[in-house]
Amino acid sequence: MDPLDLTKRPPRSPKEQLDGLALLPRTIDKLRAKLPGGNIGAYKIQGMSSALLDFLGVTEEDLQGAVARAKSDEDVVAWLRDRVNTGRYPEITKKLSERNIEHVQDRDDLERRYPILKRRPDIYYLMDMLEADDEELFGTSRSS
Repeated sequence: MDPLDLTKRPPRSPKEQLDGLALLPRTIDKLRAKLPGGNIGAYKIQGMSSALLDFLGVTEEDLQGAVARAKSDEDVVAWLRDRVNTGRYPEITKKLSERNIEHVQDRDDLERRYPILKRRPDIYYLMDMLEADDEELFGTSRSS
């Protein structure tokens, strides 16, 4: 896969699914940005992407290697299918989709990292927060 520059455009929406698994396309984009020639910018794996990795039982380093070797998203899907219980994907997607600001222990840190929360008190779910943050950073709007 080609590296991405996440200073020019955001990763895919956290709500977008690949093989029935939410957050996987976004995590792949962030890992592509860590490839030589890419730029992850202000994005991090820590947070929702690391929660996804924990639920799957794979390390960031292992998935990073799979992304580096992959020619497409489907190659990453195949790599995961060989290693994880794909039957858990609906449960994992549900858990990730339901994560909200009450699940975050350090609210001050969250608001420091995502100042959109101070301007948008209506945001409750973390996926909505990530989308709103991307939209604010890049001046784009996504349809859910």
